[in-house]
Amino acid sequence: MAKKGNRVQVILECTEHKESGMPGTSRYITTKNRKNTTERLELKKFNPILKKVTVHKEIK
Repeated sequence: MAKKGNRVQVILECTEHKESGMPGTSRYITTKNRKNTTERLELKKFNPILKKVTVHKEIK
């Protein structure tokens, strides 16, 4: 029987790219511990379309 873990996969999406109106999206997939981190993740990641580091927020 498989163990149920607290780790879940989450998708991070760029906030600046959404506001700029440019086509395409910058998304990253990562994991987080649901037990320790109950709020949504917010990380700085590289956006290849805008060619700079931007804030990426967790989407549902």
